[in-house]
Amino acid sequence: MMRILSGDLPRSRVLAILLIIIAIGLVAAPLVFPGARSLNVAAKVAVFVLLVASYDLLLGYTGIVSFAHTMFFGIGGYGIGIAAARLGATWGNLALGLVASLALTLAIALVIGLLSLRVRTIFFAMITLAVAAFFQILASQLSDFTGGEDGLNFRLPALLQNRLVCYYLVLALSAALFLVLLRIVNSPFGRVLQSIRENEFRAEALGYRTVLYRTTANCLGALFAALAGALYALWLRYTGPDTTLSFAIMIDLLLMVVIGGMGTLYGAVIGATLFVVAQNYLQDLMQLASGATAGIPLLPSLLHPDRWLLWLGVLFVVCVYWFPTGIVGRLRRR
Repeated sequence: MMRILSGDLPRSRVLAILLIIIAIGLVAAPLVFPGARSLNVAAKVAVFVLLVASYDLLLGYTGIVSFAHTMFFGIGGYGIGIAAARLGATWGNLALGLVASLALTLAIALVIGLLSLRVRTIFFAMITLAVAAFFQILASQLSDFTGGEDGLNFRLPALLQNRLVCYYLVLALSAALFLVLLRIVNSPFGRVLQSIRENEFRAEALGYRTVLYRTTANCLGALFAALAGALYALWLRYTGPDTTLSFAIMIDLLLMVVIGGMGTLYGAVIGATLFVVAQNYLQDLMQLASGATAGIPLLPSLLHPDRWLLWLGVLFVVCVYWFPTGIVGRLRRR
């Protein structure tokens, strides 16, 4: 277990129990929770754990604030979607689309890193926001190629037509890539990233070329985000601006990282699971609560399912107040 987790154990009994429960829940989801909705939620949790972990590599471990992460997520999804829809549903075409999307991701991330990472945090964040907005507009306008606002529906090879097989493939690859990220952040390279986050000037004085390290981290985070986008497209059999390129997804990523705990990849597991489950089931719980309090003034109106975003915001504020270092940070400190 030490080797699998790269020596980075949970260091909290409660955290370890939570991680085990989430892992068992994801593995057993198709058997324990029948129905398409629960399987969709479980698949989204698996993909977003990887996506949030890749963003935490930038924000939590390196101190890079980027708003272009969903752009790379979208590039991975569009690579699979365009290859399957335009060239045909074969394994070779899917591999070609994945390789092309990863190459494009690496090129864009490298250019952004080399040209922009020399500037201060807020200016770099604005540059990435502008690039992400441009790419979203581009994907929406090139309708003959990307499907425009409607996106692309596509078929998959016969083996992946089975939803159970597709789910376990997505889960296994997400878990394997998460472990690779865990190895990266616990390597000497990862420790240099953390030193840059804490004191960039001192890291530079010690002889580390901080721009090179930050650019490498930016490229790695982008590649893992593109892989997450490819897995999400495989599961949905669809890709479009709203599912992969929306700025709302970027906001969700920030919330998941903060809730789980920055600089702790286990925080990605906790934050993504809590947020995705709340996003999908909070309305149902509020519907039950609204019906149960029908005779009490004001409460049924406050608990109406249409106000689920309000209560999600309240939960986020409470979480930040009680867990300023995230849930994982609080549990480890205890």
